[in-house]
Amino acid sequence: MRNPATIRVACCLALFLATTAAWGQSSNLTGLAGMRPMARIWQSTPLFIAVAPIELNAAPPDPNELRVTGLGAGSAQWTIVILLTFLTLIPSILICMTPFARLLIVFHFLRQALGLQTTPSNQTLVGLSAIMTFFLMQPIGAAIYKNSVVPLQEGKITVLVALTRGATPMRQFMSHYVREKDVALFLEIAKEPRPATVDDLSFRVLLPAYILSELKAGFQIGAVLFLPFLVVDMVVASITTSVGMMQLPPVVISTPLKLLLFLMVDGWHLLIGALMRSFN
Repeated sequence: MRNPATIRVACCLALFLATTAAWGQSSNLTGLAGMRPMARIWQSTPLFIAVAPIELNAAPPDPNELRVTGLGAGSAQWTIVILLTFLTLIPSILICMTPFARLLIVFHFLRQALGLQTTPSNQTLVGLSAIMTFFLMQPIGAAIYKNSVVPLQEGKITVLVALTRGATPMRQFMSHYVREKDVALFLEIAKEPRPATVDDLSFRVLLPAYILSELKAGFQIGAVLFLPFLVVDMVVASITTSVGMMQLPPVVISTPLKLLLFLMVDGWHLLIGALMRSFN
């Protein structure tokens, strides 16, 4: 027992045992006189512990330990609240403030036009839309990280200022693809004055106008995508009816023909390229 910390722990343990024994002896006495020895022992206990504090050698920090620190001058608790709130809003942000909705609608229209019910699967289409959305939004995310997240981590700005700076690139992106007709509709509903430029729009008007514009654009592209495959269905149905093949459903013949046509023109390359160029 040459370690000072071990000696102090042993002394505290001996003091505890002595206190317990004194308590047992004092329990045989009656009145306040029997409580005086115990009171003197307990009065000396804090002094003894104060004179001989237990100082164990601190363990080295674990390199794999995860610690949450406050952003800027904020506390860790508020940082956790902000992060959890952001995680719950990610699906809504992904759908309403990015091209994700337009891409997903076009891919579903393509699957219906080809006559395929489950191929590609919903998970595949959602994953493809998410990857294409990341490809389009990566420059905007880099600008938000540089202008708002980095100064916030360094403590140069507050959370509110960081949110204001981060909203500017998103406002510029959405205002570029929003339709004036949709903006006028929500300005009339909200009874807000007409702004001088699109950049002066509030998010209350810009967000619903943008998602409505994206829905219209997705349905327009899907309708145009349907036309060549609709022609194939009509031609196959006419031929099978004229030949007298009434027992054979036309979809059995038209589906392989549509797939062959789509593969011959390299449909995925043309479709993805047209969608990506529509956002430049």
